[in-house]
Amino acid sequence: MLQDLHEISDGKIYGINDMVRAACRDCEGCHACCEQMGDSIVLDPLDVFRLTKATGKNFEALLADTIELHVTDGLILPSLKMVGENERCVFLDEAGRCSIHALRPGLCRAFPLGRIYEERQIRYFLQADACRRPGKSKVKVGRWLDASEPKKYEQFLLAWHGLRGSMQKRLTDMWNEQTAKTANMLILNLFFANPFLEETDFYVQFENRMEQAKRALGMAPERE
Repeated sequence: MLQDLHEISDGKIYGINDMVRAACRDCEGCHACCEQMGDSIVLDPLDVFRLTKATGKNFEALLADTIELHVTDGLILPSLKMVGENERCVFLDEAGRCSIHALRPGLCRAFPLGRIYEERQIRYFLQADACRRPGKSKVKVGRWLDASEPKKYEQFLLAWHGLRGSMQKRLTDMWNEQTAKTANMLILNLFFANPFLEETDFYVQFENRMEQAKRALGMAPERE
C-alpha cells in the first residue's frame, strides 16, 4: 500500500484537520479536471440530493440530461454526464466555470485529494500531477472539502462505502443475475429515485434508509 501511495501521491496521508497544498486560487479559469472524465465522477446519495436542490429537478429529470447510469464494480450507479467534442462536464458553463459549484459532488470537492477508507475514519492523499494548476497553497483538508458538518459527512461516506463493498462481495460470492438486478433496483430506488426531504436532516434520512437496505439485502438482523 505504501509503495503504491508513493507512486501516485506526495507520500503523505492527511486527516481532516491537516494542511495540504491543494488550494489553487479558485482555479481562475482552469477547468482541466472538468473535461474527459468519462464516467469516473460516480455520484452518491448526497451528491444527487444536492443536484436536485441545485437544478430543481428530480432524479428522473436529471437522468434525462445531466447524469447517466453506469455499472461500477457490478453496481448500477449514477455519474455526471460529459458532453460535446471535448467531453466537458454538463454543468460547466460557457465561461468554463462550474454552474453548481456550491452544490458540486463530493469527488469534485475533494479533487485533487483521494480518499483512503479505514474502519472508523477517512484519510486523504494528494494525487500526484492530478491538478495542472501551478503555485498551489496550503489549505486545511476540512475546509477544502467544503462540508458544513465534516464529521457527519465522513460517517456518511464510510456507511455508503461499506454498503457498496458488502454488495460487491455478494455479487461475487452468492448473488445470481436476477438477485443482483433486484438488489441494484432496490438501491437505485431507495437512495436515488425516492427523494430526500429538504426540510428534514439528510443524514438522519440516510441512516433510516441504510437500515431498510441492510434488512432487505440480508445484511443486518431484523429488529424485534
